[in-house]
Amino acid sequence: MATPRTGTLRIVTTRRFAHPHTGETLEQFAARVVPELDDPTTTLLSWNLHLAVRRAPLGAPGNGSGGLLGTDLVYLDPPSA
Repeated sequence: MATPRTGTLRIVTTRRFAHPHTGETLEQFAARVVPELDDPTTTLLSWNLHLAVRRAPLGAPGNGSGGLLGTDLVYLDPPSA
């Protein structure tokens, strides 16, 4: 017979996320996934610092896809406190 566990219960919440479509710029992605935000591009960057600190800046000329890759994981919610 299994012994019952004791202690505290930890509830884990996850943040919503999405992947960009091939060739989608950050501006297009933001408008598609979070159009309800006042400034969706800037807001997404503030929630996704891994995109903001890239060596090749997002939207840089000649960057083709605007810096987004189809494998990028972009959070759609702010981090928890």
